[in-house]
Amino acid sequence: MAHDPSITVIIPANNEAGYIGPCLAALARQTMQGLELNAGEIIVAANACTDETLAEAEAARAQLEGAGWQLILLDIPTPGKLNALNAAESKARGKVLAYLDADVIIEPGMIGALVAALDTDRPLYASGHLRVAPASSWVTRRFATVWQNLPFMTTNVQGAGLFAVNRAGRARWDSFPDIIADDGFVRLMFAPDERIKVDAAYHWPMVEGFGKLIQVRRRQDAGVRELAEKFPQIMKNESKPPMRPSDHLRLLRRFPLSYVVYVTVMIFVKLGGKSATGWTRGR
Repeated sequence: MAHDPSITVIIPANNEAGYIGPCLAALARQTMQGLELNAGEIIVAANACTDETLAEAEAARAQLEGAGWQLILLDIPTPGKLNALNAAESKARGKVLAYLDADVIIEPGMIGALVAALDTDRPLYASGHLRVAPASSWVTRRFATVWQNLPFMTTNVQGAGLFAVNRAGRARWDSFPDIIADDGFVRLMFAPDERIKVDAAYHWPMVEGFGKLIQVRRRQDAGVRELAEKFPQIMKNESKPPMRPSDHLRLLRRFPLSYVVYVTVMIFVKLGGKSATGWTRGR
């Protein structure tokens, strides 16, 4: 009798050719310590793709199956990340559900660490140590240097690009609502003491260039406002520490040029007001 897999990794994908292959290759390299053979399931929820995303994912099947994964490919004609997540969840059998962006690369110990952390009946959320992938743009590199050292980044479990919950945790909400910040929505379903940062890293790409940084930051701010307006009850779980004058001084001393770049981007973000209201692709 077949057992349900220990983990299902859900990857929503919209025109991710060139990214989905390396993302899946990183899953194939997982050490999977303590997990039984075929303990992992991957669902690629390709939505409204017009490129080679599905073909690239299919090309990874043999490598993934050789590493003990089961691969399910969904070809969803309707665009939209939230719709893709809901479609994938309807097929998912894992005891742990991990949500992974198609352009994120996880390090080899990540899956085993997530399963171990979430192997409990207590509702829990987990992610790893976020590392910004090397950027091509000088502006992005400078911005990322400061961003990775903000109080929120150094003291919290973030989850941008990768987060996971156990089934008890997933029971806290129904289907994914049509919102901008799906990662923030899930994170705020859990109190700070219900979030775990496992001892494994993943590499998350930041958008390239001054203009795109502003555009995406405005979208992120709009996502936070939307959560506060539509789901005020979960905002009590927000644990983001404020930026104090001492934090600004610390960052200025450590990274003077990068700090100036970071502040300049954020000023332009604020000058844009509340114009960002929907999903914006970063690349």
